[in-house]
Amino acid sequence: MPPIPGLDNPLTHSLRNIPDMDAILHTIEMNNPSHATVVGGGFIGLEMMEALHQRGIQTTLLEMADQVMTPVDREMAGFAHQSIRDHGIDLRLGTALASAEYIPTTHVASDDAGEPSEPQHLEGSLSLTLNNGDTLHTELLIMAVGVKPEVTLAQQAGLAIGEKGGIVVNSTMQTQDPDIYAVGDAVEEIDFVTHKPTLVPLAGPANRQGRMAADNMLGSTEHYLGTQGTAICKIFDLAVASVGQNEKQLKQANIDYQKVYVHAASHAGYYPGAEIVSFKMLFAPDTGAILGAQAVGKDGIDKRIDVMAVAQRAGMTVEQLQHLELTYAPPYGSAKDVINQAAFVATNLIKGDAKAVHYHDLATLGDDQVLLDVRNAPERENGEYIEGDIHIPVDELRGRIHELPKDKEILIYCQVGLRGNVAYRQLVNHGFKARNLLGGYRTYKFATA
Repeated sequence: MPPIPGLDNPLTHSLRNIPDMDAILHTIEMNNPSHATVVGGGFIGLEMMEALHQRGIQTTLLEMADQVMTPVDREMAGFAHQSIRDHGIDLRLGTALASAEYIPTTHVASDDAGEPSEPQHLEGSLSLTLNNGDTLHTELLIMAVGVKPEVTLAQQAGLAIGEKGGIVVNSTMQTQDPDIYAVGDAVEEIDFVTHKPTLVPLAGPANRQGRMAADNMLGSTEHYLGTQGTAICKIFDLAVASVGQNEKQLKQANIDYQKVYVHAASHAGYYPGAEIVSFKMLFAPDTGAILGAQAVGKDGIDKRIDVMAVAQRAGMTVEQLQHLELTYAPPYGSAKDVINQAAFVATNLIKGDAKAVHYHDLATLGDDQVLLDVRNAPERENGEYIEGDIHIPVDELRGRIHELPKDKEILIYCQVGLRGNVAYRQLVNHGFKARNLLGGYRTYKFATA
């Protein structure tokens, strides 16, 4: 629980274990809330949001950051934001809870003779004050602002606590006291990419560490080889998953990187039921080492990130990802999987066969730049385009290429980047200076929403 005034009341809960869940269910049964508020857009907060919505309770989600699901970058979280709002959730980003006030509703019970008995505060509500000055009326408050290591016992035992607040251990999960081992959410692990201490409260690393610690206590020498942070979360009908470092983390660690976006079908498009997989990959521009990957969609998200987790652990490069031979049949995949396609784009960048522009580069265009939309006219309806662009469909580009200025850089975009690449080849082969918007208008739209 964060130190926010007014949280000590019967309608405010956190969720750490089954008794916590029982307490939440008891409050719902006693209070029959019509509105609930969840504070925190991480794994637990998002799962609570969905569970409350499924019970028919109107729900507000407060998140202090500018996005939910911080393991992914904001443009990828944009898909989740859209889904959350489409389901009627009152999503408020960049908003924090400042204080809470409990307002009991007195329920007067009667005894057998019909005389009033002692009043009981079985019902009530909360008045929430937000950091922007707004007031929110709610009847159930779930605090899901994150976790921090429980290290009280370790401190009492005189063990070293790291800068991140976790117990310091070596690769055998041994603390500074050779007779004491520590594992799981309480310890600082070594990040697989940065090789620096990190806190990753996930069940997979904790379980593997527990096995290794038990072996090592009994004479083995097993080493924990770092945490990748592989994770997935269900948000209504979407899955959001990631592995490795995101852009924010790479910038903080001063690690040089490049990125690519691919939006492709989860299986062959002509077979019914295909869904779009929106995939982002981060890699080292010099070596092609895989730094991280993120994926969002309704189908096939877990298998793409699982493959990327194995590839990263195995030390594969993006060039080698081109050669992955993944299962293909129309109901299950595509002849060129999303991962293959991302590797093709990344390899093109490394080899210099393509030049990229990203959505954030379009915020301010220079006088020596022109924005070119190569999609078909119906795709631009309802304002679905970037202001100030030139529109020439890719199928007409060869015959209209003279309409473009050769003394300016042409920034090309289409819906997902594929037609943009075709247009890019045509333009550079005719002597134009050009770059292609990776991820196309789809990435731009959700990143800037």
